[in-house]
Amino acid sequence: MTIFRAAVLQMRSGREPEANAEALEALVDEAVARGANYVQSPEMTGMLQRDRAALMERLRAEDDDLLVATAARLASRHGIHLHLGSIAVALADGRVANRALLFAPDGTRTARYDKIHMFDVDLDNGESWRESRTYRPGGEAVLADLALAGGTARLGFAICYDMRFPHLFREEALNGAEILTAPAAFTRQTGEAHWHVLLRARAIENGAFMIAAAQGGVHEDGRETYGHSLIVDPWGRVIAEVDGNEPGVAVAEIDTAVAAAARGKVPNLRNARRFTVGDATVAVTGAREAAE
Repeated sequence: MTIFRAAVLQMRSGREPEANAEALEALVDEAVARGANYVQSPEMTGMLQRDRAALMERLRAEDDDLLVATAARLASRHGIHLHLGSIAVALADGRVANRALLFAPDGTRTARYDKIHMFDVDLDNGESWRESRTYRPGGEAVLADLALAGGTARLGFAICYDMRFPHLFREEALNGAEILTAPAAFTRQTGEAHWHVLLRARAIENGAFMIAAAQGGVHEDGRETYGHSLIVDPWGRVIAEVDGNEPGVAVAEIDTAVAAAARGKVPNLRNARRFTVGDATVAVTGAREAAE
C-alpha cells in the first residue's frame, strides 16, 4: 500500500513558452502548498500553436527546452515527482514529438513517452486536425515507478487522443500500472461529449486511478479546449476536478490499496481469455500471459 497526494494543473497555454513556464511555476507552487507530491501538467504545457511555421520556429530539442529546465528545477526545489504532461520537442529528422516527461524529486528525468495515436479528425463544427502532418507518432508504451515515502506506485503514460484506444491502458494495467494518465488538450466539442465518460471507463475497466490534467478555454491560437481536469478512482468515481475551463489546481489522495481492492472485487484483468475473430486469434498479453 502506497499513499500520496496527486495534483492536476489546468492551464491555458499560449504561443509563448516563457509565459507558459511562468504559469506552470505558479500552479506547481499552489499544488505543493496543498500537499501534492506528484503533480501533472496538461498536454502541450509549453506552447499551443496551430501555425506550423511558427511552431517550428520556436521549437527546441529536449535538452534545450525552457519547460524541461523549468520542470526539473521545480521538481528539485519542491522534492516532488513532476509529470510534464507533454511538450512539443524538435527531433533530429526535422519532425516533432509530442512528448511527456517525468522528473524525480531530485530533478532528474526518469521517463519519457511520445504520444502514439495522432489526432487526425474532422469535427462537425468545422474544426479539422491532422497531427500526423507535423508529429512523429511514438511506438512504445511506457511505465514508471514513483518512489514515495510509503513505497512505490506504478504509473502508465498516455496523452490525450490515446484515451480512445483502451488496449494501451489494458496493457499498462496488465504490466502493473495502478495509476493511468492522460494529460490532454481536448477540444471543447469532443470534451463535452466524451471527456468524463472515457476517463471513467479507462479507470473502471482497469481497476486503476486515472489522472488527467487538461488545457481549458480559448487559447491565443484560436482553439478552444474543454478543461475539467480530473482524478478518477478505480471504481470510476471522480475524486477531484477543476470545474470548468479556467486555470486551476485539483488535489486528491491516491492509495494504491484502493486499486488492489477494486481488482479483487472485479478481477477482469485475471479473467481475460484468448478468443478468435474469424481466422484471427486475439491474444491476452502482458504480465498475465507471460506468467502462464
